[in-house]
Amino acid sequence: MARLPAGIRFIISFSRDQYRAFIFILTFLLYASFHLSRKPISIVKGELHKYCTAWDEADVRFSSQNRKSGSAAPHQLPDNETDCGWAPFDKNNYQQLLGALDYSFLCAYAVGMYLSGIIGERLPIRYYLTFGMLASGAFTALFGLGYFYNIHSFGFYVVTQVINGLVQTTGWPSVVTCLGNWFGKGRRGLIMGVWNSHTSVGNILGSLIAGYWVSTCWGLSFVVPGAIVAAMGIVCFLFLIEHPNDVRCSSTLVTHSKGYENGTNRLRLQKQILKSEKNKPLDPEMQCLLLSDGKGSIHPNHVVILPGDGGSGTAAISFTGALKIPGVIEFSLCLLFAKLVSYTFLFWLPLYITNVDHLDAKKAGELSTLFDVGGIFGGILAGVISDRLEKRASTCGLMLLLAAPTLYIFSTVSKMGLEATIAMLLLSGALVSGPYTLITTAVSADLGTHKSLKGNAHALSTVTAIIDGTGSVGAALGPLLAGLLSPSGWSNVFYMLMFADACALLFLIRLIHKELSCPGSATGDQVPFKEQ
Repeated sequence: MARLPAGIRFIISFSRDQYRAFIFILTFLLYASFHLSRKPISIVKGELHKYCTAWDEADVRFSSQNRKSGSAAPHQLPDNETDCGWAPFDKNNYQQLLGALDYSFLCAYAVGMYLSGIIGERLPIRYYLTFGMLASGAFTALFGLGYFYNIHSFGFYVVTQVINGLVQTTGWPSVVTCLGNWFGKGRRGLIMGVWNSHTSVGNILGSLIAGYWVSTCWGLSFVVPGAIVAAMGIVCFLFLIEHPNDVRCSSTLVTHSKGYENGTNRLRLQKQILKSEKNKPLDPEMQCLLLSDGKGSIHPNHVVILPGDGGSGTAAISFTGALKIPGVIEFSLCLLFAKLVSYTFLFWLPLYITNVDHLDAKKAGELSTLFDVGGIFGGILAGVISDRLEKRASTCGLMLLLAAPTLYIFSTVSKMGLEATIAMLLLSGALVSGPYTLITTAVSADLGTHKSLKGNAHALSTVTAIIDGTGSVGAALGPLLAGLLSPSGWSNVFYMLMFADACALLFLIRLIHKELSCPGSATGDQVPFKEQ
């Protein structure tokens, strides 16, 4: 049983449902802060490189007047800026340099994610996540300190991004595992669809916070989010409860009991023998919450947690073992392309809006949050549909199918004016983020508790890390390709996104076929996936 956090004394009187609501909100805020710290780089891009047309025209007029008058007095600039922004991003290759910053962060994140899940299975989640948040806050702020200390070394910003990408991998496997421990499979799509809106909420807050200072002091656009992440790391250390086994879910004590072993902790399940309860079916979600193997017939209101008695526990699953779980490879490859599309929008959308709609960096950042607003609704909608139909892959496939023409329309309509851009941002955000949200949350949790694991509760973090790690490879490629293609025209970037969307759909075809041929099946432990 994990050591309880110091802050538990303030919530010791919570009931089981109150604990679950508390963990839901806490993990929501923790990961929202991670995304809050990732957004500033996309907002600040418009400030790191400014278009110099206005300065150049002024210089021409000024030089012409000087030649006539015989005087010369060049215009003065701040000590830490040039006409075109912040060196070294003030040159003509600025798009490649900014793309390299994205690529360095996301490559480190992708590589680190594969290791993070394996490490996270073997360490207390609370300590692991706290370390990651404190370190991420420090390196996010360090990037912003480059402004105050007048640092113009490209290597400094790249190294900062690499280390930040590595430490941020502690976040996703930890919060998904914690939430999976507290919530069973019942209504998982809806619950995690709502919960995963933390991604969009974090992006929105990050855009607004970074946008507030971007035009006056862009260093604070990083320092403030970094401080917020570090502060949330302290909250995590004080309050995060990893598993319901760590606290008493009920204080009801009765005479008849039955013991169950769960890893190193023994759960004594007390049950009153009442006629009204004898034949009452147990809510599958409660059953999954109380017993990792889902066996037995118990009532959720009669649970007392006793200290472990030295059991050997269950060994953490290996990397290759997690890959053998049916559906892991297919959904991982699908997420690779889905995340490529999503992260291209995340890192390049403000700059695209600046170029197309001719807005300044602050206004473009604020407008880009509409993509994330659409993502909130898309994630919830995907969860509701997949729960109702019990078909995760088919739900993802439908939204991906609709997303491809929407992206093409976006590239055309957004040039028609601000109103058209707003409408397409909301629609594109919903269709792009829906499958991404569903795969990284409900699907990962389903596969991490697949019946082929035979009750091994240590697989969830590793499975989540494999799926999200593979997706992060696409997240690294998307912004890089956007940086390479954008100089030749934004239309080429959208063609690339449509191709990626089609590839994501392609990897789901086999799973969709199995779902449709086996009515009532769902991702996880039903008919479509044969055990290997």
